[in-house]
Amino acid sequence: MDFSARASSIGALADETRRALYEHVVGQLDAVTREAAATAVGVPAHIARFHLDKLVEAELLETEFRRLSGRTGPGAGRPSKLYRRASGTVSVSLPERRYDLVGHVLAGAIERAGGGMPLRQALAEVAHEEGRSIAASAPHVLGDDDESARLTEVLTTQGYEPHSEAGERGEAIILTNCPFDSLARDHTELICSANLSLVSGVVEGLGCTRLRAHGEPHIGRCCVAIRPQA
Repeated sequence: MDFSARASSIGALADETRRALYEHVVGQLDAVTREAAATAVGVPAHIARFHLDKLVEAELLETEFRRLSGRTGPGAGRPSKLYRRASGTVSVSLPERRYDLVGHVLAGAIERAGGGMPLRQALAEVAHEEGRSIAASAPHVLGDDDESARLTEVLTTQGYEPHSEAGERGEAIILTNCPFDSLARDHTELICSANLSLVSGVVEGLGCTRLRAHGEPHIGRCCVAIRPQA
């Protein structure tokens, strides 16, 4: 989901009844019927159905159909509609943080280092590969001749908040948000080097031959900037 969809999903829990139903469903070991959920929170079944289905629309809950009696065949009755927590994760942060992304990169680097590769080298390689993977997942921008435009579009989806800035050698892309903020502040050298490798991977993966990622530590924004090749 994009940011607007994620924000809308979280906003669905602002209603007190809807939030109570959500908390009941996710607190159970198994999927529950709307009747059971309605009884648990003290609302009529038709009210529970309305709110539960809204939570499904918001991708916070999922449904399944199952005969609760355990019987099958003629006379077993219709399957019941059951609600359970959605398998995906919905999170919203302002400004956007991507600790899941950096965690994935670090885990991959540790695994590779376990095979004998120096950790720093493993981290650089895994981060670069992840950047190329991010670029490959955005094929709709590969045909754009404007390198800055397509790179800006992809980096926006990763929470970097890129902005154009005029420079001596042409237009540069400044990343005004660090998606790995708290980790970068506590482990600056490690995270910033991985970040540079990741963004470089995105640049390369998008085929941006006229641009290059540079490490440029700066208080209050990302440590990487993209500038025209010398």
